[in-house]
Amino acid sequence: MKKLIALFSIFLFVFAIAGCKEKQNDTHVNLKLGHALDISHPVHKAMVFMAEKVAEKSQGRMKVEIYPSEQLGTEKESIEALQLGYMAMTKTSSAPLEGFIPEMKIFGIPYLFRDSEHFWKVLKGPIGKEVLLAGQKQGLRGLCFYDAGARSFYAKKEISHPSHLKGSKVRVQSSVMSMKMIEAMGGSATPIPFGELYTALDQGVVDAAENNPPSFFTSRHYEVCKFYSLDEHTMLPDILAISTRVWNGLTPEFQQILQEAVDESVEYQRKIWAEAELSDLKSVEEAGVKIIHPDKEPFRESVKKVWDEFEGTVIGELIKEIQEVQ
Repeated sequence: MKKLIALFSIFLFVFAIAGCKEKQNDTHVNLKLGHALDISHPVHKAMVFMAEKVAEKSQGRMKVEIYPSEQLGTEKESIEALQLGYMAMTKTSSAPLEGFIPEMKIFGIPYLFRDSEHFWKVLKGPIGKEVLLAGQKQGLRGLCFYDAGARSFYAKKEISHPSHLKGSKVRVQSSVMSMKMIEAMGGSATPIPFGELYTALDQGVVDAAENNPPSFFTSRHYEVCKFYSLDEHTMLPDILAISTRVWNGLTPEFQQILQEAVDESVEYQRKIWAEAELSDLKSVEEAGVKIIHPDKEPFRESVKKVWDEFEGTVIGELIKEIQEVQ
């Protein structure tokens, strides 16, 4: 009798586990993703691609709902929402993440990367993977880097030398590194949310800003600023991040599906980004913007003290490691 009871108990246990697994496989997951970009931006298009792949790979059991143009908050607000688990995912530049993940400051070091090839070798290698996962204890898990090109200055006047920034209020992201860079060049750094920047430029709250060509075009900032100086001072990647709480709550199957879809979207995004950079530069030029190709050496010289400040620190060590990547 005892053996029968024991066997019956085991049967019930196995049946319960099987039932749980079946129920888990039938679970539907909806993930909300908020970001600040316009729907015409190539990074937004990459995230739409990713969401479609998630739905396809999960046979409709997993869905990513995308809310662009700061519908769910600014970049900083979205990052905080991820930490609290109120929102599942966000796309943010690496700059606002500096206040949450110290290692992200590395991308704010001006003129750190030799070119795009060097940049992607770092991001796809051990250093990039380490930085992506550096914020897990802060509730932020990086899923991938998206190409955001190089950032350059645009304004109502020509900026072809750091001295041209003297006395100018330059909009920056909420980033300590961006502020250090502008101040080193002689400008006055002014943090303003991206969604408020068009009005700030138009009304003279700030005199200049800095961003990549697709963002300059899709934001329509070229309507206000007719000079775009390609000094290419920083290469700040966009980062797709997920709440650590949300990630840990996903089944291993759903984690794999999401990561695979994200990885596929990176290759798609890099392709359409390259096309957008060429097309958007041509479009702003046709709209009357003067494209300037300044001598970068004076800009490099002006920010040497930003590099020197991190001697002997974790960021300083990362700088050395990145310079060694061939």
